[in-house]
Amino acid sequence: MAGHSKWAQIKRKKAVTDSRRSQRWTKLLKEVSVAARLGGGDPNGNARLRVAMQEARADNVPNDNIERAIKRGTGELEGVNYEDVIYEGYGVGGVAVLIEALTDNRNRTVADVRHIFSKNGGNLGESGCVGWMFDHRGYFAFELDALSEEHFMELAIELDVHDVSIGTDGYEMFTVPERFAEVREALERLELTPATQQLARLPQNQVQVDADNAPQILKLMEALEDHDDVQSVWANFEIDEEVLAAQAS
Repeated sequence: MAGHSKWAQIKRKKAVTDSRRSQRWTKLLKEVSVAARLGGGDPNGNARLRVAMQEARADNVPNDNIERAIKRGTGELEGVNYEDVIYEGYGVGGVAVLIEALTDNRNRTVADVRHIFSKNGGNLGESGCVGWMFDHRGYFAFELDALSEEHFMELAIELDVHDVSIGTDGYEMFTVPERFAEVREALERLELTPATQQLARLPQNQVQVDADNAPQILKLMEALEDHDDVQSVWANFEIDEEVLAAQAS
């Protein structure tokens, strides 16, 4: 999971320094509206809405904004109808890229995504070309100093998670997507806050990206992330720590 962990780390750093909070809030509220439209406005009976609301609140989105987004989704307030779309393609060096988006205009969004790929040395592929390389999982990562290895393993058994990983830089816990909200809420009750927690598309294998291709891959990822219709971007690249540090500086 090294490639995923590193990209998640980059995104966390970007979130801290990114002044465009309104864009982030717009994406979170869009997900709230879609979740409410598809599964109803009651988070107790709509796991996707419950997760979307948790994500929005964790990013300090005001409750009034969240409630209005729910009402737009259920039709109580007028709003735009968005639909889920997934785009798949390749970056330089054969890196597989999977994009989750919400759009009210498929033609506009696919044209924009195709342009971003082309501009950054990649190409948009056909549906299914890389999706099989990713597992859809609930993902929780803990820093080493957050809890002991023994405590982590006991917790994993107690929560009956799908899989775990113990590395030199932290612990990772994986669930099936349907149990993500349940496990997240259990961790909240236990007052344990993961460094990262999200519904993720985790690569089954990584492609090593060298120093020459690293800048272009990172530019591609960031350009896709910054698009208003794009909710999440996943890729199967791995970059050496030294190269990553050089790019970050």
